[in-house]
Amino acid sequence: MIDDFAKRRVLAVQEFLHLLTNSIRVIFSPPRYVDDTIVQMDTIGFGSLPIVLLTGFFTGAVLALQTYRTLQTFGEVGILGEAVALSVVRELGPVLTALMVAGRNSSGIASEIGSMLVSEQVDAMRALGTDPMRKLVAPRLHATVITLPLLTILADFMGLLGGYMISTTTAHLTTREYWTSAYQSLTFEDVTQGLIKPFFFAVVIALVGCYFGLSTTGGTEGVGRSTTRAVVAASVWVLVLDFFITRFLIGIHFA
Repeated sequence: MIDDFAKRRVLAVQEFLHLLTNSIRVIFSPPRYVDDTIVQMDTIGFGSLPIVLLTGFFTGAVLALQTYRTLQTFGEVGILGEAVALSVVRELGPVLTALMVAGRNSSGIASEIGSMLVSEQVDAMRALGTDPMRKLVAPRLHATVITLPLLTILADFMGLLGGYMISTTTAHLTTREYWTSAYQSLTFEDVTQGLIKPFFFAVVIALVGCYFGLSTTGGTEGVGRSTTRAVVAASVWVLVLDFFITRFLIGIHFA
């Protein structure tokens, strides 16, 4: 049983790497389905906007509340803006945005492609000479890579706005004190680190959803299983990638 489990895991890794290499290949070669990409940008990007903005705002607000209690103990409430800005821009903004997008869209991608697979629409697509990689996978990957960094920027801003609300109402900082502290604390490395991560997260979110959708078996019940697995796998891999990317960037910075 252990051998079978190991073989299945190795096979899954091989299939995912095959999907990754093929998706990169089709991205940089024609034909490209621009209309499908725009539709997916609307679904993945604009559709995720409300939940991303709410998550960013209340994350910043809660972070400011918790940090305020700690800083008050040491009499350093004035650096509250710095603490919120660094935490949100470096880490919480990119990761929480990716998790929200993964929960909303990896499941949607897996269920949509899985339903097409079990209803033999993918086979019909191949019979008509259309490459499913170009028609189904590439537009979703394009759309996620384009929209996730933009969503992250908006989530970062809303996080800073949530921290500002708490800073002025609870910590009694002035607007100038908060925003000056937040702005001056951010360096080019901080912003770069926060904006590099979404590109890697986007690839994981899109391809995990496509992988589980294309590997769906067992009819409509299998679509449900693929949807659940896609959300879990995408979320876990976002957290794993976040650790390794952060470790790599910190190593470069202090090298």
